[in-house]
Amino acid sequence: MLTDKMIAEKRGAVGVMTFNNPERFNAVSMEMWEGVTEILADFGQDDAIRVVVVTGAGNKAFVSGADISKFEDERASQDAIEKYAVTVDAAYNGLHQFPKPTIAMVNGYCIGGGVGLAVCCDMRICADNARFAIPAAKLGLGYGYEHIRKLSDLVGPSRAKEIFFTARQFNAEEALGMGLVNRVVSGPMLKAYVDNYAETIAANAPLTVAQVKHTVGEILKDPEDRDLDMCAKMVNNCFNSADYEEGRKAFMEKRPPIFQAR
Repeated sequence: MLTDKMIAEKRGAVGVMTFNNPERFNAVSMEMWEGVTEILADFGQDDAIRVVVVTGAGNKAFVSGADISKFEDERASQDAIEKYAVTVDAAYNGLHQFPKPTIAMVNGYCIGGGVGLAVCCDMRICADNARFAIPAAKLGLGYGYEHIRKLSDLVGPSRAKEIFFTARQFNAEEALGMGLVNRVVSGPMLKAYVDNYAETIAANAPLTVAQVKHTVGEILKDPEDRDLDMCAKMVNNCFNSADYEEGRKAFMEKRPPIFQAR
C-alpha cells in the first residue's frame, strides 16, 4: 500500500512523483523507498505517461537522505539492514533503468541519498537555492561501486572524488559548473520551467526518445556488455513507425506532429 509520504500525480502525459516528508526535509523511510518502486511501476505501464518528474514537497528540500529517526525500527538487526539495502537498491535501479525520460526537479537541499536519486534521473533542473552534498566521509559510511560509478559517469572521476573527499555542500552554480545539474532556475520559476520542459519532451516522438535513452545507457556500459544489436533494432523501429510518417507529414504541412508511440 502506497504511503502518504509519497505522492503520485498524472498531469496529462507527465507523471510526478513527490517525496512528501517536508517536516524532515523529505528524508526517506523504508516505506517511502517501497513507494518509489510502486509509483514507477504504475507510471511505466501507463502508455499515456511519457515523462516523469521527481521532486520533493515544499521549497526547502528535494531529498535530504535517509530518515535517521526510523533507523531503530528499520535497521535494528542484520536481517533488517539487508532488507533495507535491497529495497533501496530496487528504488535506485528502478529509477535509473526507467524506460521513459525522467527529470529531477531540485529545490533546496539535495543531500546523500537525494543526490543518488537525482543522479539516477536523466536530467536535473534545480532552483538557485539548491545545495548538494554527500556527507559519507563525515559519517564513516561506505558507498557501493554502482552508486559511485553513476556519479563519476556524470561529473567525471575528479569531481566525484571532490564531492566525496570534501563532504561539503556545493551550491547551484558549482553544481552546474561540474555538470551535476543541467539547468539552474530562480526558485519561483522552477516549477513552470520544469513543467514546460517535461511537456516539450512529452510532445516529441516517444520511440525516438526511448531509442536515444537506451543507446546512451549502452554507451555508459563496459564495451563487452553493450547490446549494439538492440540499439540498431530500435533505430529501425523508429524509421518503420507510423510516428516517422506523421513527423514527415507534419513538417511538410507546417503543423505540430501528433505522435502515438507506434
